[in-house]
Amino acid sequence: MGQKGFTLIEMMISLFIGGLILGGVMFTYIGMKVTTKDTMTIGEIQESARLAINIMQRDIEQIGFWGTYYDDSFTAINTTTLANPGTDCFEGLNNGSFPDLATASNFRTIYAKVADESRELNCVNNPVKSTDIIQLKFLQGHKLEVSAAGNETQADENYFIAEQEKAVFKRGVVDAASLNVNATVWPYSHHVYYISEQTYQINNKNITVPALMRKRLIGANITTETIMEGVENMRFVFGLDTNSDNRVDSYKSINDIDHTDWENRKSILTVQVFLLIRSLQADPGVKLKNQTYTLGEDDDKRELTFDDNFRRTVFTTTIRLNNVGSNLWRI
Repeated sequence: MGQKGFTLIEMMISLFIGGLILGGVMFTYIGMKVTTKDTMTIGEIQESARLAINIMQRDIEQIGFWGTYYDDSFTAINTTTLANPGTDCFEGLNNGSFPDLATASNFRTIYAKVADESRELNCVNNPVKSTDIIQLKFLQGHKLEVSAAGNETQADENYFIAEQEKAVFKRGVVDAASLNVNATVWPYSHHVYYISEQTYQINNKNITVPALMRKRLIGANITTETIMEGVENMRFVFGLDTNSDNRVDSYKSINDIDHTDWENRKSILTVQVFLLIRSLQADPGVKLKNQTYTLGEDDDKRELTFDDNFRRTVFTTTIRLNNVGSNLWRI
């Protein structure tokens, strides 16, 4: 019997149908690839914001907590202090790592400013201008075991020894035999958060990205740490109690706060945090024209406009200082 093959028309029809199927598969693949890339970028932005906010929130929430020390201020009568590091972060009166007992102003445990110069707070180099800087001094909320049975203190770390009416800032191992029976010992921290540009190598290419940075007191030195890449701008708004009813009745940006607000241990009740998070690399598929992002809703709100290929999102949260106001940590 004779064998018949495909005619030319049949071959062309088959190729055409096959091309349609292949094109559909390729279109679906490309679409899924783009969608997956977009989803991953959005996920990275959200995760960066979550971690950055959580890290700062943990510090801010502990402002005003001084263990079992219940006086309203640190004075030469009730406090033993340490010398501030030579490279300390400070600005204004009594705003170093440790209380200055020679001044009449209260020790500032929280302070913020807008970056305007290439060096801020005596320790921050090249912050991104028009971004906020926040300075925090607090006790970590974990009382340490210091007894004959065990000692959790370490050399070259800073501690706060608290009694009801006596405070001691100490560096190094705390001798259990030197403690009053009612004394408690806590890790002491001084942190400064700001934004600076950092350069990294990705796929053999150098890229410069904004990053949330932290200055941290370790022993007698101020160290520098990178907290989270992609944080492009940061702004704070403070909720104040101006009539001592333990309720926020005034919201102030940094520009509206004066030195008495920073020195008043009872006035600042909440901190609103606004973060603008940016993708680390540009996406050629994203075309933004005059895209505006707003940090805050007050009269001093910060509006930022971009024409580039980076994805961005604004994140915000409000953090309550639980140990100030009528809840000031005291007996």
